[in-house]
Amino acid sequence: MTTQEDIAQVAAQLAELTQTVEAMAKDLKAMTERADTQEARSDTQEARSDTQEARADNWRTIADIQDDDALMQQERVDLAARELADVSRRLQAAATLLQESGDSGSRISGKRFAE
Repeated sequence: MTTQEDIAQVAAQLAELTQTVEAMAKDLKAMTERADTQEARSDTQEARSDTQEARADNWRTIADIQDDDALMQQERVDLAARELADVSRRLQAAATLLQESGDSGSRISGKRFAE
């Protein structure tokens, strides 16, 4: 082989190597772009997941507040029921006292109802 042929062979090998490197660079760029796209999708999915978690937390908080409100309202109802029962007992005592006094309900003189 002559020097000229050696140079031509090395030049051909360099050209082939250059094409291979360019193809590899193109493949690497495509893989990088796919990885970036996948990472962006993952970030979006993570953000959606965080948003859903926050919404679930908000719903749990709302449910807790509603439970507290219902408990408070039940306590108010219970108190009102006790007060109503007390008033009912007082009215019954007054009616009994009126019947026993023979006053026919027009006036009670000098008597006070116990509270």
